[in-house]
Amino acid sequence: MSYVVEVAERVAVPVVGEEAKYPVRRVYCVGRNYASHAREMGADPDKEPPFFFSKANDQESFVIAKEGTIATIQYPSKTSNLHYEFELVVAIGKQGKHIPVAQAEDYIYGFAAGLDMTRRDLQNDFKKGGKPWEMAKAFDQAAVIGEISPKALAGSKNAGKIELQLNGDTVQEADLNELIWNLSEVISRLSEYVELHPGDLIYTGTPEGVGAVKPGDVMVGSIEGLKSIQVKVP
Repeated sequence: MSYVVEVAERVAVPVVGEEAKYPVRRVYCVGRNYASHAREMGADPDKEPPFFFSKANDQESFVIAKEGTIATIQYPSKTSNLHYEFELVVAIGKQGKHIPVAQAEDYIYGFAAGLDMTRRDLQNDFKKGGKPWEMAKAFDQAAVIGEISPKALAGSKNAGKIELQLNGDTVQEADLNELIWNLSEVISRLSEYVELHPGDLIYTGTPEGVGAVKPGDVMVGSIEGLKSIQVKVP
């Protein structure tokens, strides 16, 4: 097929133990999926369930961080308050809609560490005005992802330490078992809104301790049993 403009290639994420890469189709994120983070953002996790939003899926939006290397993200325009949100990312490997919770793990291909970068000042302004806050979440280099570990290698990820360090200091630390909705529940609920397909990524929520980064800062994120990521803002 021919096109009237140039078509960009899909984002392809390295997979541990495989030469072939994981092609990204869509990117979904879960909001306020740790009670402690919901509270620090001024919400009540007992009254409001987590919700979903999307990030862009093109090459300009993604930064791939391989273990043992330092990835870089440029400080974006239109913000003076760029925040990190470190998360477990689920890679979907099978098509499904209205997936029962008991079957949801069968739809997981693998897992990775990721950062959901956020223009926090824009997000807060948009919220106050009752406006969509896509431009606070879906901008160039707003999505960072590490190498994907297949489920066969990584095992279950319903528990395990998740930690982000900023310039050597721990700023986010939790256990995956603290998720308000566990992974199966997230997949099941999301599949009620959209049909999931291989290539879909789900950023599953961030723990307490989100904060700002500035040029020169280095973030190091680790999740038990997965490849770590190291990201610098030059």
